[in-house]
Amino acid sequence: MKKVWLWVALTAFITLSGCTENKNFDGDPPNVILILADDLGYGELGAYGQERIETPNLDELAAAGRKFSRFYTSSPVCAPARYALLTGQHTAQAFIRGNNEWASRGPVWDYRAMVNDSTLEGQYPMPDTMMTLPRAFKSIGYRTAMFGKWGLGAPHTSSIPTKMGFDYFYGYNCQRIAHTLYPVHMYENERRVLLGNDTLPPHTALAKGADSTDLSLYAPFQDSVYAPTATFAALQSFLRKQEGADEPFFMYWATPIPHLPLQAPQRWIDYYREKFGPEEPYPGRSGYFPTPYTRATYAAMITYLDEMVGALVEQLKEAGEYENTLILFTSDNGPTFTGGADTQHFKSGGPFRSDRGYGKGFVREGGIRVPLIASWPAQIPAGSQSHTVAVQYDLMATFSDLLGYDLPPTNLGHSFLPALLGTEMEYDQSVQEDKIWYFPEYGGQVAIRQGPWKLIRDNIRNPDRSALYLYNMETDSLEEANLLLEEPDIARRADSLFQALYQPPSTKRFMLPNLEDGLIWAENK
Repeated sequence: MKKVWLWVALTAFITLSGCTENKNFDGDPPNVILILADDLGYGELGAYGQERIETPNLDELAAAGRKFSRFYTSSPVCAPARYALLTGQHTAQAFIRGNNEWASRGPVWDYRAMVNDSTLEGQYPMPDTMMTLPRAFKSIGYRTAMFGKWGLGAPHTSSIPTKMGFDYFYGYNCQRIAHTLYPVHMYENERRVLLGNDTLPPHTALAKGADSTDLSLYAPFQDSVYAPTATFAALQSFLRKQEGADEPFFMYWATPIPHLPLQAPQRWIDYYREKFGPEEPYPGRSGYFPTPYTRATYAAMITYLDEMVGALVEQLKEAGEYENTLILFTSDNGPTFTGGADTQHFKSGGPFRSDRGYGKGFVREGGIRVPLIASWPAQIPAGSQSHTVAVQYDLMATFSDLLGYDLPPTNLGHSFLPALLGTEMEYDQSVQEDKIWYFPEYGGQVAIRQGPWKLIRDNIRNPDRSALYLYNMETDSLEEANLLLEEPDIARRADSLFQALYQPPSTKRFMLPNLEDGLIWAENK
């Protein structure tokens, strides 16, 4: 461990000595706030075409800054997306390539057992030697803080926020415990904080034969302290303490909204109940808590997140920090299709399909294309839009390009800073558009985006069902016309790129069969 921190300290010395020569902005270094929504679809904000759910503050943020139309998450589910975001590694080489609940420890899905035994919490840890965004920011003098859902290591390991570069942390350590928004506890740094909730175990449903119209049956699924509210209070407290500080800050706000279960502040549920009218209850049969108002509750979650973003912006303005704060808002993957969330009704994927096979958990556009709003009044033109193709694992390189810290050799992304600042015609777009997704779950999938082309192989774990698809994303962003037979040479070039970028995973859980021969290892079905 001493060697790791010696290397980090050396990096700090090198970058601090030269960062002012490399910076690509005028004035003092900006504060940086990275907001990551959870399962928020490409089409769930008004700025991206949403018509039923109200997001006025995020829409205003987009109008004051820059909206990206071709931005992607690094993976279609939680843990690998977050790992890639924080490390700059794509999932064809990353250590974390899927969700890994580390079940060898015992009953990790037993909520009461986790509450009683913290060694059952959390996910499989990442290597403690990994260079992360907070470590990179700290190397050039930033104060760092995280709020919300971690999901990249367990308590009592070296892979927790405060040991991976964050000076302060408040939120969920474990993404399984985040399957309730009224948990018994959260974490402040390395200490459990009891919230006073007496939570039913996640995934509890109404009893069989229960009258789903009886509203009293739903009362146990709402408790006293709503985790997103408690987390945001800690976030605001951090900002107040930063007022007048000499050093800038990097804040990572990984909100659990709107990931299931359907739980939201009652005032917003009531607002949407009146707006939407009557609807069918969800009794909780498919794995998440029941609710009498599915659409109203889902919309309420997103609007409450929007409300908190508005309060964050207002606090920055009052502190005189807004003009020189870079705010990025995005999502970890596309929308879900289960648990009572009627994302088809809301057109949550925007123009893209987001039902099973196309939304969360899949490398189709509905599962991996996500919003990105960038606001920095001092530098980013208001009301602008970028059509640059970029992925979240590009952020480490982009921040390096902006601020001047050295990139670690583990980084695999490319800077899209010219697109962020509105000078995207100044660089070769074709270099930036080679993107890769390796996902060992939901049957096993790989996707390559090379220029306008996207190659997908699905069902890799079942060769008899596996198929290969080639789409021209410039003319067919909805992925409707498979051009594999018409353009075999393009598919071969994409396959060659995959073979150049792919490294077998170090964890058996993330291995997929047949990839030693590349993606074109069988006739397309």
